[in-house]
Amino acid sequence: MTDADEFSAAMDEFGEHGDLEGFVQYFIDEHQEFLSWIGTSVDNVGPGTMTLSVPYDEKLTNTRPHAPDGRRADIHGGIAATLLDTAGGLALRTEIENPFAASIATINLNVNYLRPATGDLTATANVVRAGSSVGVSEIVVESTSPDGETCEVAIGQGAYRIFRDA
Repeated sequence: MTDADEFSAAMDEFGEHGDLEGFVQYFIDEHQEFLSWIGTSVDNVGPGTMTLSVPYDEKLTNTRPHAPDGRRADIHGGIAATLLDTAGGLALRTEIENPFAASIATINLNVNYLRPATGDLTATANVVRAGSSVGVSEIVVESTSPDGETCEVAIGQGAYRIFRDA
């Protein structure tokens, strides 16, 4: 069985049950090695929305094991951008008629960093518009501090090309 056959079989299995959350986690675990390597998990899938998370791990930071002043090292901004981009694109799948057969490609990504991320990351994407060939999502990435406070660390917007029934 080829990877394409395995992917198609998984789409059929999850599609039968309408389990988009299960399919997204399967897609991350089995076909997106980088997302799996950074520990990405699916927290929520709903109409026009998606929440993904990545746990804090020193391998994802700018300075290991600690920043020069002894505080916990910040997660690299590329991890937040990846989570933002992925959540935005996957959220679009919830708004199209056949999410299991579509393909989504990023055509523009805007990320504004607000503060350092020093803990677990959570990205929540909301679809602004899912047109016939282009979709737009707005995404907020939050991080927990070592003392348990949650705050926004990045916000952004992604534009994506939608290939329906790819």
